[in-house]
Amino acid sequence: MTRVVSGFIVRVRSIAERCAWADFFPVAQLVEVELGSGDGSFLVEWARRHPDRNFLGIERLLGRLRKLDRKGRRAGLRNLRGLRLEAGYCLEYILPLGGIAALHVYFPDPWPKRKHWRRRLVNDRFPGLAARVLAPGGTVYLRTDHEGYAEEMRRVFGGSAMFEAVPTPPDLAGVVTDFERGFAARGIGAHRLAYRLR
Repeated sequence: MTRVVSGFIVRVRSIAERCAWADFFPVAQLVEVELGSGDGSFLVEWARRHPDRNFLGIERLLGRLRKLDRKGRRAGLRNLRGLRLEAGYCLEYILPLGGIAALHVYFPDPWPKRKHWRRRLVNDRFPGLAARVLAPGGTVYLRTDHEGYAEEMRRVFGGSAMFEAVPTPPDLAGVVTDFERGFAARGIGAHRLAYRLR
């Protein structure tokens, strides 16, 4: 079960059991989740373009979640929620199983030092965890500015028989995040990857 804390921000009543989508959204429709929603730029715009779907932003930092809340209110959205939890934990223990149409993971911390790679969100365990929460045919969309992390993402998904590489749709690629906008201003490109559950 969840409860609304403020506007679009919800809180789970227990961090030891999985929620149901009805706990988050009053209207049952396809769900997309962004793990690490930053300031909400991407998720609010994507939710605005797709009122026929529900969107959940997972963010550890309260200040960023409040930005998502403010932007969602200004846009008059009804299909958006934000949850303050660590993304990896939420993926493994909280999100309902088998019902997500798309997982968005954009510019996660690359933890560039080798000794810190175990902290990366997208690691060897990630495809298996993603497969558990995705609906059949659900897709994981990834973006990073870090070449080494992009290669790691390709390796872990390429080594999984559960997923196949697919192109990122142009309309999705055209909706940028706050980090992406900043990188582009400095001339830094983004690697866009997508993998669909078989």
